[in-house]
Amino acid sequence: MPTEPLADGGPRTSLPRWLTDEEQRAWRAYIQLAQLLMRQLDRDLHPFGLSMHDYEILVELSEATGSRLRMTELADRTAQSRSRLSHQVSRMESRGLVVREGCEGDKRGTFAVLTGLGADIIGRVAPHHVASVRRHFIDQFAADGLGALTEACEPVLDRLRKTRDRD
Repeated sequence: MPTEPLADGGPRTSLPRWLTDEEQRAWRAYIQLAQLLMRQLDRDLHPFGLSMHDYEILVELSEATGSRLRMTELADRTAQSRSRLSHQVSRMESRGLVVREGCEGDKRGTFAVLTGLGADIIGRVAPHHVASVRRHFIDQFAADGLGALTEACEPVLDRLRKTRDRD
């Protein structure tokens, strides 16, 4: 049967390579874990008036040089589309957590900048969020399990980042 390569370099065949029972179990466990964990972390942020998306943006800006990032870079770091990020930043801007500033020398570029209020909020909320991450995720692993998870996930993340960077 003739094959031609797919965009990712793998061969194209007419038959799908169905998941084995073990692969299906791993895949579904990962999907459910990711969805339920994000939902729980989001719920734990609601008493502070934040969503996980808000928190992630505040963290990225707080860790960036000058507490500012180009919107395109912030979209990449938070794995959001530029359109979705723009709407999210607009909502955060209306609450005084961030502001947008133009990029000197690039009329099309825009920075998202952490405000003093945004910095205060991330400083106050971070200890509670870290406790939530520990309670619902980190503390659920045996001592060697966390390292094994990291080693298993990093190659997948590297491949996805390379694919994203090519797009």
